Amino acid sequence: MADLHLHTTASDGVLTIAEVPDAAVAGGVEVVAVTDHDRVHPDLDAPVTERDGVTMIRGVELRVETPEQRLDLLGYAVRDTPAIREVTERIQTDRKERGRKIVENVESHLDVELDIELREGIGRPNIARAIEGSDAPYDYEDAFAHLIGNDGPCYVQRYVPDFETGVAALRESCAVVGLAHPFRYPDPEAALERAAELDAVERFYPYGGGSAAKEDVELVERIAAANDLLLTGGSDAHDRTLGVAGPTEDAFAAFAARVPGV
Repeated sequence: MADLHLHTTASDGVLTIAEVPDAAVAGGVEVVAVTDHDRVHPDLDAPVTERDGVTMIRGVELRVETPEQRLDLLGYAVRDTPAIREVTERIQTDRKERGRKIVENVESHLDVELDIELREGIGRPNIARAIEGSDAPYDYEDAFAHLIGNDGPCYVQRYVPDFETGVAALRESCAVVGLAHPFRYPDPEAALERAAELDAVERFYPYGGGSAAKEDVELVERIAAANDLLLTGGSDAHDRTLGVAGPTEDAFAAFAARVPGV
């Protein structure tokens, strides 16, 4: 089994890269793709490596802007190229500054001090965990709902590259470029229209702990078939539990055929 969508401490997950193999084995997974937000994991030194018997694909989840909405793109087997370096470095510089501003807003708004490192890869989940661990009367979910969510009093906008810039950078550096979780966007059909310009679409995903409705799954499969798209999938784990979702054996075989070294 493979899990082609997970996050580590390089962005807003809790697993270190050293802990991923054990988590994979515990989840019954033999292949993982490390797809940190807007960042290629600095401790993976090749597009595909093996650690403790687990195949690890160096990936990235890149947020991009379209006229309709923001989308998340998944790049697999990332090579170090000027384009991907330029776009991710710009995003990470902005992420650190944005994180600093959000933390300052929260501390001022609540009159608390947050124990958090303003580092590359910082995201709102990191800040929400710090809020939960502080003297503030908010848990992780409350932090988003009342403080740092998109409409919250402590929210700060961040830089997001446009779709064309993101796709160009990923195409230069990745073996496969796909659309993540199509039914998490305000307009899934518009998102799937964008997927037609890519190599893949995330078909297997634990929406709300379950799965997309049958008619939604059929829509993804129709668009994938019409545009010769690979079907990927993964848990989108930000915790320690891998293997919650992943591609079928046939879908993975088609994916692996496009990714050298898998």
